[in-house]
This record gives sequence, structure tokens and C-alpha cells, in this order.
Amino acid sequence: MSATMTAQERASQSLYRRRSIINAISVALACITAIFGLVFLAWILWTLVKNGIPGLSLHLFTQDQPPPGETSGGLRNAFVGSLIMCGMAVLIGTPIGIAAGTWLAEYGDHTKLGTAVRFVNDILMSAPSIVLGLFVYAMYVLQTGGQFSAVAGAIALAFIVLPVVVRTTDEMLRLVPTQMREAALSLGVPQWKVIMQVLYRSARAGIVTGILLSIARISGETAPLLFTALGNDFFTLDIFHPMSGVPQVMYKFAGAPDDNWQHLAWAGALVVTLLVLAISLAARTFLFRKHVSND
Repeated sequence: MSATMTAQERASQSLYRRRSIINAISVALACITAIFGLVFLAWILWTLVKNGIPGLSLHLFTQDQPPPGETSGGLRNAFVGSLIMCGMAVLIGTPIGIAAGTWLAEYGDHTKLGTAVRFVNDILMSAPSIVLGLFVYAMYVLQTGGQFSAVAGAIALAFIVLPVVVRTTDEMLRLVPTQMREAALSLGVPQWKVIMQVLYRSARAGIVTGILLSIARISGETAPLLFTALGNDFFTLDIFHPMSGVPQVMYKFAGAPDDNWQHLAWAGALVVTLLVLAISLAARTFLFRKHVSND
């Protein structure tokens, strides 16, 4: 019996030793991979900060895009254009996304139509942004006589906002305990009022976080705007005509031989990066405070 136990103990120790070695190798590879990614991320950020800070000035936000050869100028027209198009995209995509996500969570769950809608939403979320830009170009720009405009750019960006908001709303509403729905319905509260006053209040932090993250995503999109908004070298508030955006200007200026244009491109890239970082931190802070208050 003792010999048998000794053999079992040896087999157990051998198995434990082999698993320990495999675990150590896996942890080491994971750490090396993480360090590899962080090093390149730090390298990119350092390059961006080093080249972007010299171009930061008040003129960047108060002057418009300069012609080639000028030593001054800014990106006021691009910043205003990006704000307008991103704002319109959020106004278009957010209500539709919240409504669709609510339908999926409350009415479309475990139905064939709901499954199909979720499948299409997942495809839309993973679709390349240039494909969405080409779709809006074919379905809107060409149908309006080839008129590029900020409206077309906002529609293309709205297709990026929409699936993010739908997914976030669906998931957040499904996390609300069923007992809250049943308690409200047992008191005779209508279904629409349960959704508006109970479910939305409970899932508000997650839904707002999804909206903020969608804004961060569309802030740096270039490809959809190239086929829809086209760009504009001058300041304009007319949403039915071509309008410039910061990503478009960065794309145009980065490969230009003009040094001033390149400095402005780096400065614009730094501002967009800081904006995305601020939005992401705001989303995480908002969600964290909500969790803390619930606890």
C-alpha cells in the first residue's frame, strides 16, 4: 500500500511540476507580450507629444488652414467641422441606438428577429469604417447629385455610433434585475413607464459610457469623411456643403512637403489624442462613481 501511495505521490508531483513549468512559461510570454505592446505604445505617444507640442498655440484654435508656404495659420475650420459632424452623428445615432437596444432587451430577446438584429449589429460594429463611408457615398452623396456635405459625413459617422450604442444599451438593460421589472409591473405601472423610470435610471451609467466611447471612436475617423464630407480649406457653418475635419486635415498635411503643414498635423493629432483620452477617462470615472454609489 505504501509503495502504491508513493507511486501516486510521485505521479502527482510530476504532474504538478509540469503544470508549474507550463504556467511559468505562459506568464512569462504574457508579460513579454504586454511589455512589447506597451513599449511601442509609449514610443508612439512620445513621438506624438514631441512633435505635437511645438505646434500648440492659440493660433491653432483661432486661425484657419493656411495656404502652402505660410508660416502661420491654424485648424479652426477643422476643429469646428469635427465638432459639428460628430455632434450631428451623435444626435442621429444615439436615439436610434437606445431605442433599438431597448427593443432588443425588452421585446426581442429569445426571438428570431432579435437574434437577426443582434447579428446584423455585430457585423455593423466590426465593419471597416471606409466601407460605411462608401455606402453613404453611394446611397446619399450620389443620390443628391454628387453633393459632398457635412450631413453626409455625419450620417457616415452615425453608422459607427449606432452599433456601439445598441450593444451597450442592450447589455446594460439586460443586467437590470428581473425583480425590479416585476415589482414595478405588479404595481400596475405601464411597460413604457417601467422602461423610462426604472430601467433607464438603473442602466444610465452604462448607456452614457457607451455614448462617450462612441464619441471617442468617431473623433479620429478619416476614411468615412473622405467619401462624404470631402473637406474644405475655408471656414464654413453650412452643413449642406463640404466641410473640413481634423482627421482629414491630418491626412492631407502629414504627407505634404510644407513644414508648417506638418507641424499643424502633429498638433492636430495631439489634440485629438488628448480629447479621446479625456473622453475615455470621463466614461470610466462616470461608470466607477455609479458603481460606488450603488455599493
